Amino acid sequence: MDDRTRTEIEAAAFRGLVAHLQKRTDVQNIDLMNLAGFCRNCLAKWYRAAAEARGVEMSYDEAREVVYGMPYDTWKDRHQHEASDDQKRRFEETKPLHADISGHV
Repeated sequence: MDDRTRTEIEAAAFRGLVAHLQKRTDVQNIDLMNLAGFCRNCLAKWYRAAAEARGVEMSYDEAREVVYGMPYDTWKDRHQHEASDDQKRRFEETKPLHADISGHV
């Protein structure tokens, strides 16, 4: 496979993941972090870092809007719930497994 085709496939897979996460507003970021070690915010940070590595200036809020499909504050108001004590405990337990770029390590 050539590099261009690989990049196009990877971009399509990323868009599919983002679309799925935008649809699954019932899944909280803390649940994603506890299970997989990354969340929507991590994806936004990776997106921003990739943009900046290619000379494209992008704010964190702009990157989050790409991932969330709306401004982050709007998403939080509509979909985010207070984390339970169990979710918070699990978050602390899984911290060593969280994605490096997430800012949680």
